[in-house]
Amino acid sequence: MHQYTAQLTEQLSLLANEEKAAGMKAYMRNQFEFLGIQTTERRTVSKANIKKTTITDEAELDTIVTELWQLPEREFQYCAIELLTGNKKLWSTKTIDLIEFCIISKSWWDTVDFIATDWCGSYFKLSPHLIMPVTLAWNNSDNVWLQRSSLLFQKNYKKDTNTDLLASYILNLALSKEFFIQKAIGWILREYAKTSAEWVKTFVNEHQLAPLSKREAMKHLV
Repeated sequence: MHQYTAQLTEQLSLLANEEKAAGMKAYMRNQFEFLGIQTTERRTVSKANIKKTTITDEAELDTIVTELWQLPEREFQYCAIELLTGNKKLWSTKTIDLIEFCIISKSWWDTVDFIATDWCGSYFKLSPHLIMPVTLAWNNSDNVWLQRSSLLFQKNYKKDTNTDLLASYILNLALSKEFFIQKAIGWILREYAKTSAEWVKTFVNEHQLAPLSKREAMKHLV
């Protein structure tokens, strides 16, 4: 185990609260174990460790993030997210392997949505030539979380959104019965409506979408 992982594990274990952990676990439908540490308290410890630790290369960063991701308590995945986010200067084209690992491992909205919108959004701006090969594979995969990420990675792109790509990916999944896909379609359309309401209105009116997707897309549009 890397020293960073061992140190963080020791520090967070001292803050564990069984009663709060039970509530957090129930909120996440009993899918994950928790230490029971509130967000503010956890972030304070996480940020302090990030600030005082110098990670010299991507391989070391990959090791630590992977170790944290494999620990049973959910707080460690949150700390892994904060660590990788705080070290984007070390990212390379190979970072997509780690990103995909985190999307498909211990998957739920609380980690995937940040990964899709922040990590993926940032990564593909650094490596635009990989947008098509990577996100097309995700969109055509059988993994709902990769599919969701293919829809959401452009969430913060605003005027730089590739609407042809967005439309293609939405239409490929438009008939999905999966709640998280229907919700993601509505969410990305609602977000892009802040940039081009007319484009979203036209798209929704001209294509067959799930009722949930339509409601979400048109939520703030007349």
